[in-house]
Amino acid sequence: MADFDEIKGAFWADGTYDVHSPLTDADIEQAEAVLGVTLPAALLDLLRIQNGGNVACGRRRFPTSAPTSWADDHVPLPDLMGIGRIKGVTSLLDGPYLVEEWGLPTGVVPLSGDGHTWIALDYRRPGEPSVVWLEEGRELALAADFRSFVEGLTGR
Repeated sequence: MADFDEIKGAFWADGTYDVHSPLTDADIEQAEAVLGVTLPAALLDLLRIQNGGNVACGRRRFPTSAPTSWADDHVPLPDLMGIGRIKGVTSLLDGPYLVEEWGLPTGVVPLSGDGHTWIALDYRRPGEPSVVWLEEGRELALAADFRSFVEGLTGR
């Protein structure tokens, strides 16, 4: 498992697809107000480097202990939402809408997904949010916190 500080400089893929304007403190305040949570420092560290977009090929899979609808041994992280308002680009600011639209559990903040499957921060317990995989009525715990989640990412 790699160290977060080593990963963050090479976390993002090249390109500007789904990338929002550079993150500001005002953006963070707005997102936390809309979501009603404090976002993890590790997530904000990544978003300060690039505000959302595609994840580098070497960090697009998270190993799982059980099969999912996606694969027998991992879930995908092709992209990560940023914070902003660009027409047609999903953002962390869309979290409340996504939770309602897709019937996700109250208390989660989607980070990446396509509607049928999601990787999300789970705020349903006190403390630092864990990271979960959500798919049509099923949940799978992925990591105790976002930093550990990023450190566990592998593969293409």
